[in-house]
Amino acid sequence: MSAPETGGTRPRAACPHCGKPVIEAFRPFCSERCQNLDLHRWLTGAYAIPVIEDDETADTLNRPDAD
Repeated sequence: MSAPETGGTRPRAACPHCGKPVIEAFRPFCSERCQNLDLHRWLTGAYAIPVIEDDETADTLNRPDAD
């Protein structure tokens, strides 16, 4: 039994910023503008992973004699 044929076309990917179809030259974005918006967010720390430290860990890391 063979897999159903889809006609050889894949669904168009959408730009993660504006939702427009992706242009291959700017993949995974649709334009240089959206590409630069994403770069700006990385460089300004907007994509930072939040960290929650518990008191015990913070105390151990902040001790002057900790090696």
